[in-house]
Amino acid sequence: MIHVENLTKSFKIYKKQPGLVGAVKGLFSNESIIKTAVNNMSFHINKGEIVGYIGSNGAGKSTTIKMMTGILTPTSGKCTVDGLIPYENRQKNAKNIGVVFGQRTQLWWDLPLTETFSILKDIYEVPDDKFKSRMKFLNDVLELSSFTQGTVRTLSLGQRMRADLAAALIHNPKVIYLDEPTVGLDVVVKENIRKAIKEINSEFKTTIILTTHDMSDIEELSDRVIIINNGEKIYDDKLKTLRQNYGYMRTIQIEVKNEQDAKKINVAKNFNLDEEQAKTWIEGQSLFISFNSTVIDAPTILSYVMSKIPISDMTIKEMQIEDIIKKIYRNDGDNISEEVS
Repeated sequence: MIHVENLTKSFKIYKKQPGLVGAVKGLFSNESIIKTAVNNMSFHINKGEIVGYIGSNGAGKSTTIKMMTGILTPTSGKCTVDGLIPYENRQKNAKNIGVVFGQRTQLWWDLPLTETFSILKDIYEVPDDKFKSRMKFLNDVLELSSFTQGTVRTLSLGQRMRADLAAALIHNPKVIYLDEPTVGLDVVVKENIRKAIKEINSEFKTTIILTTHDMSDIEELSDRVIIINNGEKIYDDKLKTLRQNYGYMRTIQIEVKNEQDAKKINVAKNFNLDEEQAKTWIEGQSLFISFNSTVIDAPTILSYVMSKIPISDMTIKEMQIEDIIKKIYRNDGDNISEEVS
């Protein structure tokens, strides 16, 4: 569905000196530098995939998305979406895609939603019968009926996000780009939006590219993640594989009856491990043991602890996806692309 080959985008940035004198000098100077926002990016996304496309601010996510949507033309390389080159076939490409920006809206502020949807129907040339069936599905999935008569300015953030999602899907696009689709929403509304996205993907095999800083969105929706840093791809594989390869640290929290008993426990020393493989510490009545699950497993640790001290409760926590990604960034992508290519 989406093919990106050696995609590069560079911008010429003119140097500016500080202060009034610098501003005046800038009028007569053409000194510039070249900033590469996306560097030799390649990946393929199949029909019906939900892919998390993530990276820190300034990593190059938005620039890549703008090239895939046809807003920007690459400096070099090639991108095709459903067989079209987006920046050469902007109108045709626009009919194949939908875009939702969490902090911006494509809705008309002073119009009721029903009129907004009718205008979009005409813009995208959606036949009456298909529009009717499409709106029925979107009303059911996104629960729009209670506020479709109100103007956009009167909607809550959660209602507006559902309306924006519906607006992006009226023409049944083959690809939809979601940029922070749950930003600012409460837990219940977030869950409803995620459920709707899953249903839309399941029903219509819509290919979905998700860019977000909310890692719970990634975990709930994406089967695969592409991580970029400084304009370059540093990871591209299944979310499950990401956890297996980089999320192998686990933490056991054990509630102890006596703090002095907890001081007897030292997993690293007992099993002849270093501190990167197993670390033990105490906070109040809780004993914490962080361990590398590829080196030692939880049952072995718990058996050791219970043979030494009485415990009242315990929980095992996996490494959070945010921490996994931070770990990859700390490694700066060394050999990651080669490992997963």
